[in-house]
Amino acid sequence: MKEYKTLLFDIDGTLIGEQSRVMLESTKEAIQAARKNGHICMINTGRSRKLVVPEVTRLTEFDGLLLGCGTMVEYHGEVLLHKTFAVSEGERIIAGLRKNRVDAVLEGSVNNYRDSQENVFSPVFAGFLKRFDKLGFGSYEEAVGHFDKLYCYVEKPEYMSAFREEFEELLDFVDREQGFYELTPKGCSKASTMQFFAEKLGVPMEETAAIGDSSNDISMLAAAGHSIAMGNATAAVKELAEFVTTDVDGDGIRNALKWLGVC
Repeated sequence: MKEYKTLLFDIDGTLIGEQSRVMLESTKEAIQAARKNGHICMINTGRSRKLVVPEVTRLTEFDGLLLGCGTMVEYHGEVLLHKTFAVSEGERIIAGLRKNRVDAVLEGSVNNYRDSQENVFSPVFAGFLKRFDKLGFGSYEEAVGHFDKLYCYVEKPEYMSAFREEFEELLDFVDREQGFYELTPKGCSKASTMQFFAEKLGVPMEETAAIGDSSNDISMLAAAGHSIAMGNATAAVKELAEFVTTDVDGDGIRNALKWLGVC
């Protein structure tokens, strides 16, 4: 299957295990073999630039990054695309979060932002934030004009329903399940940056392949010429994919790239 030119990889649950937080040697070796065989290997993640830790990119030396669920593209160190909420939009979004009892991390390329501790509505979200304490956060006030997307949690579905009704013309919503949601500027998704990047390089979409495991990967898998689900993927992702590989910690990437014939 040598027609593949661009390979796109999710991070969490795809390149690294959700529990192990480790990238297997077999994953690194397979990706490097694919690159030596002339294939462009790109990360396509919901993480903002701030959250793509150096270990992920350095260990496998990817060609570039598609970031923040469609808000940023970086190729060989050059930023080709970056979408950020305008100041007026940011102020309105923050007011809406507080009014509708929606907890959120506001994610930007340089920093991520959270509300003050007394304004966090849910103990579940407070616990989620603790996982990232070492990265540090700016305040909501500092976020205005500097954030690209949101990762949210609500205790009750009706809170998000009210927020969605107010902002559906500005935001796209991805249900990450169990009360968590990923919100991006309207029209931004893993598919949108994938298509943007393919056009920039003059690569037909049928010559792309995508690998993922969760709900925010669905648009990418649907847009790709060929799609692969990890063995640990959700049922919806597996149903959509052309091929289901093994689990992330069971040499899933190596087996996927072997199936593609690129390593």
